[in-house]
Amino acid sequence: MTVVEETTVLYRPHKIRWVAGAAAAGVVVLFTAISFGLHGSAGFDDSGKFERGDQTAMIGLGILIALGILAFCRPKVTAGADGIHIRNVVGGYDLPWSVVRAVRFDRNSPWAQLDLYDDEQVSIHALQAADKDYAVEGVRTLRALHKASVNA
Repeated sequence: MTVVEETTVLYRPHKIRWVAGAAAAGVVVLFTAISFGLHGSAGFDDSGKFERGDQTAMIGLGILIALGILAFCRPKVTAGADGIHIRNVVGGYDLPWSVVRAVRFDRNSPWAQLDLYDDEQVSIHALQAADKDYAVEGVRTLRALHKASVNA
């Protein structure tokens, strides 16, 4: 995609969304199956018995773990002529292009990065190496937006 009169571009990771969705569903199914196996005695003398609440708690635990896995679907990068907004798995950044020195995607790097003028680096989890051509296209688009803002 070339930058021609576009005001905003949006990128989200592709492959991790499929993997995380399948893993989250698998965890919920696994914990639900385990919960139905919880019945009777815990196996130790006077240790109590598994109740319906224990089964419900096990399903709830599976749902919480699944939600944690789905957090890997959260990354997103939105960029326009004025700056870039990055939302990673944990945290986010809203930066004007004037603080960005370069948009990088190094060989063997899991995702793209921004080099800032204060020698900081900001990871862009939305553009992951696993997405190959899609990520390369995203980096090229971000570089074009950055170059256009510097030349403006």
